[in-house]
Amino acid sequence: MKVGLGQIECVVGDVAGNVEVIVSMIGEAAAQRCDVVWFPELADTGYALSTMRDVAGAWSDREHGEAFASVSAAAKRHGIAVGCGLSERVGQKIYNSLAVFDACGALAARYRKVHLFCAGASDESACFVAGDATQAVELGGITHGLSVCYDLRFPELYRKLADVRCDVLVNATAWPSARPTHWDVLTRARAIENQAWFVGVARVGCDEGIAMNGLSRVVDPMGEVVVEGSGDRAELLVAEIDRGAVTAFRGLVPALRHRRPDVWA
Repeated sequence: MKVGLGQIECVVGDVAGNVEVIVSMIGEAAAQRCDVVWFPELADTGYALSTMRDVAGAWSDREHGEAFASVSAAAKRHGIAVGCGLSERVGQKIYNSLAVFDACGALAARYRKVHLFCAGASDESACFVAGDATQAVELGGITHGLSVCYDLRFPELYRKLADVRCDVLVNATAWPSARPTHWDVLTRARAIENQAWFVGVARVGCDEGIAMNGLSRVVDPMGEVVVEGSGDRAELLVAEIDRGAVTAFRGLVPALRHRRPDVWA
C-alpha cells in the first residue's frame, strides 16, 4: 500500500482556505499513485478553540459542512481514500473527529477523539465532547486503527486496536513543538509494542500561539522511521506500507500471543 501524509499549515478559522490546501494535496497524492492520504487533526479549522463554535462543520445526512463535502468530493474525483481530521458539529455538540472517505467519496469510518487535552492553557473539554469508542477501518485490505493527537499517550487504546488485528495505527495530530521528544518516543513505542505500522500525520505553523511540531512520519513494526517530514515546512510525504512486515515480526517475536492478561485483569 502506498500512503501519503499531508503535512499542512492551517490558518485558524479559515475553513475555505484550509480546505483548498487539503483538496490540492489530495490531487497531488493521487498523482503520485497513493492508495490513501492522511491529514492532521482539525485540518479544516486549525486548532481554533476560541472560535470553534463559530466555524465547526456538520457531517449529517441532511447537512454537509464545507470541509466534509469538499474532501468527500475530492476523494471521489481522484479515486483515492482520504483520512482527514475535521471538526464535527452534531446539534449543540462538537467533536474533534477523524473522517475516513473511501475512493468513491463515501464515509467509511468516523472516529471521535476519546482523550481530550485539558492541561495548561488548553481545555478541549470546554469546546468538544469526548468520543466513547475506538474505531478501525479496512483500506486496501489492511485494517487501520484510528486515533487523534493526545490519544497517543494512552497505550491501552492502541492495544485494543491491535486486539482487533489492526496492522496500521494512525494518529492525526496538532502536536506542539514544545514536546518533540515525546512525539519521537511514543510513535516508535506504539509501533513496537503492537508490532504494527504507525502513521503519524502532523501540522506545521502556529495556531493561537501554539507552535506546531511537524515531523510527520511512518514508523515500521520494528520501530524504525521510514519517512519523516520537516519541522517547519508543509509537504506531502509518501511511503510504502507492507502488511507482510507485520506478519513477519509477529511471527519472529510473538509478543502479542505471550501476553498474560490473567495477571493484571
